Amino acid sequence: MTLFPTQPNIPSPTTAARPVTVPAPGVSAPLGADDAKRARILADAIRARFAQTLVGQDNLRESLIVTLVAGGHILIESVPGLAKTTAAQTLATCVSGSFKRVQCTPDLMPSDLVGTQVFDFASQKFTTQIGPIHANFVLLDEINRSNAKTQAAMLEAMAEGATTIGGQRIALPKPFMVIATENPIEEEGTFNLPEAQMDRFMMKAVMTYPSPDEEARMLAMLTHRGSDMIGPDTITGERISVSDVDFLRKAARRVHVSDAIMRYAVDITATSRGAGSRPIKGLSSLVRLGASPRATIALTRIGQAKALLSGRDYVVPEDLKAFAHEVLRHRIMLTFEALADGVVSDQIVDKIVETVPVP
Repeated sequence: MTLFPTQPNIPSPTTAARPVTVPAPGVSAPLGADDAKRARILADAIRARFAQTLVGQDNLRESLIVTLVAGGHILIESVPGLAKTTAAQTLATCVSGSFKRVQCTPDLMPSDLVGTQVFDFASQKFTTQIGPIHANFVLLDEINRSNAKTQAAMLEAMAEGATTIGGQRIALPKPFMVIATENPIEEEGTFNLPEAQMDRFMMKAVMTYPSPDEEARMLAMLTHRGSDMIGPDTITGERISVSDVDFLRKAARRVHVSDAIMRYAVDITATSRGAGSRPIKGLSSLVRLGASPRATIALTRIGQAKALLSGRDYVVPEDLKAFAHEVLRHRIMLTFEALADGVVSDQIVDKIVETVPVP
């Protein structure tokens, strides 16, 4: 089915765009060769641990690592049995930080996640007991099974990096990363995530079935290991520290982003809203809400992280295009007509990436 009418191939304007004005204070030093080398070594250490638990799913692995370096949160969607939880647990075990898993259910309350105040009869005072979300890595399994009130508590933690218990604001540990999973085929007992919370996820990764060869390799790995569970002794290799994660995140912010790349990121998200340098004809009948400026920021941060892990100190258009689907697919809201015709957001992103001129 042809979603969009054929558009003439109009050459890109030859006039240079005005440079992006950047405030002078707070300019960080450029990324050095030693820092870029250290970043590659740390990334390779994480990939080596993933190789011991996950067969195939290279795109998911890279999405998790890039999101970690970019300082965001990630939502993983797939049918049951494709190792969503295993991938999240593997990333958490790669870093010597705290890890908590929460199995979301409809009766899960905000206090179960954030914490609550308990009266101590011995001291005759209320004491604060923090919840499992106060960890460096938090796995929210089947997040769409939690109710709206609990989802609102998650939103505060993801957006503010802090929680409120009994009127007391408690900061979350750094680094803080939420890895949420959802099952798209379940309808009963689920609550759709609101757009505001979906937008807080820097990426949404969609897992696909492994190939027959990958599935055979998975069986061989599990048979050789003798256990289907991931334990402390299951994965060998050195774990990176919390300070290493802090280094990676600060190094990523020092990766150079040219004016042309900034304009390219803005053009991609603006095109999803019906604007941009080359508006897509007929897009308004398919998209009721495009990507917000937060998507532009996320796309740029992801590009910096991707460039850093590739050993470069500058961002190229391919860094943005590599994860355009993961950044945009959950931020583009389709119309009822598009949903009725079976259109998915990935098709819209395909057209946007194809249409927007590359600098």
